[in-house]
This record gives sequence, structure tokens and C-alpha cells, in this order.
Amino acid sequence: MQLSQENPDFLYVLRGVSDAGVLVNQETIGTSFLLTPNQLVQDWRPTSAADLQPADMDAVLALQPALVLLGTGPRQRFPSAAVMAALLTRGIGIEVMDSAAAARTFNVLATEGRRVVVAFLLPG
Repeated sequence: MQLSQENPDFLYVLRGVSDAGVLVNQETIGTSFLLTPNQLVQDWRPTSAADLQPADMDAVLALQPALVLLGTGPRQRFPSAAVMAALLTRGIGIEVMDSAAAARTFNVLATEGRRVVVAFLLPG
């Protein structure tokens, strides 16, 4: 059986996560950022789940997601209930996971055509 690779029809693909940052296409990004399949928002303010504030979700909401994946670094770290409520009260789902899991999940959901935003918290 011959296998062929399908290239997604969107601009951004997450290729890996390392101590240096997150590899988006061919660029390693080392500071917190937001990503949709077709939009990259760099230099997002928060650097950790503890630093994340409800107002930081305004930039996420501007991307009009149906679901938000929050990558919190090498370990899963939950933000405050107020941060979660900033999305949940608007009917937007949020899943919190380590950054490697968030990258894998984003690629799957993006390929399915879902309105997904991944938010990576990186210390910079």
C-alpha cells in the first residue's frame, strides 16, 4: 500500500515543542503566543498559568474560537477559575494540557476544520 502525506490547507502547523519553545512551521517561538490555523498572534502577555488573568482572554476571544487549548509548558497547570470563566460563560470550551499535548491536539482539530485556538504560555 502506498501512503501519501496530505498537506493541510492552512497557514500554520505546529511541528514540535522543546525547551527552546514551540516550532511553528519552520520558526521556533520562545514567548507566549496564540495560534489559529490561519493566524499567529505573537508576544501574548502572560508567561505562566499563575500569571494568566481574565483580561488576557480578550486577545483569545478576538480570534472567535469554538474551543481553546491552553498549553502550560512541560506540565499541566490550571489557571484561576476566573480565567476559565472568561471563556466558559461565553460558551467557549477550554482544555488545559501540557504544551506537547496541546500542539498534537491543535493539529488534529485544525485538520478537522474546527475553530480552534491554541494559547501557549512560555516564560520567554
